[in-house]
Amino acid sequence: MGGHPVTGRRGLSLGRLALFSLGAAVAVLALSVVLLNVLRPSPPIALLIVAAGLVGAVAAMGVVSHRMVGRATAGQDDDDRDDPTH
Repeated sequence: MGGHPVTGRRGLSLGRLALFSLGAAVAVLALSVVLLNVLRPSPPIALLIVAAGLVGAVAAMGVVSHRMVGRATAGQDDDDRDDPTH
């Protein structure tokens, strides 16, 4: 379905990339919210948990998008060896 007929690889879809990246960020933020509700920490500790959640959300978005783009472009240089722009 929309993939390469021989290899089965999909191309890079910006919608899919955005959905998966934001999904990873939401999962990390949800984990930090659960930690806040379960632990009921003091305000300075809660601030650290929130900060770690925000940093973790950005990191998760970066990791997911990097892996998806890497998989979509893997082997692309081999396909375009005759292209003088590469």
